[in-house]
Amino acid sequence: MRAIVTVLGKDRVGIMSLVCALLAQHNVNILDISQTILQGDFTMVMLVDAGACDIPFAELAALLEREGEARSLDIRAQREDIFNAMHR
Repeated sequence: MRAIVTVLGKDRVGIMSLVCALLAQHNVNILDISQTILQGDFTMVMLVDAGACDIPFAELAALLEREGEARSLDIRAQREDIFNAMHR
């Protein structure tokens, strides 16, 4: 199952590392990634393959959200089909 992960927050060292490490810990593969800094704000969108994820997707999404909140980041994960339905 493919999913979209978005990350927003004030730019600082380690944001990409945090998100990539969390995904790797749960066997989620990054298929594509785009990130930029907009006047000090970090933005990233990732397309990931969560088909081999070792926890349920809802649990992964909640984990990413909690870890983001603990670091003043907005991290969200949505299944690709739901993301596409909402944004097209």
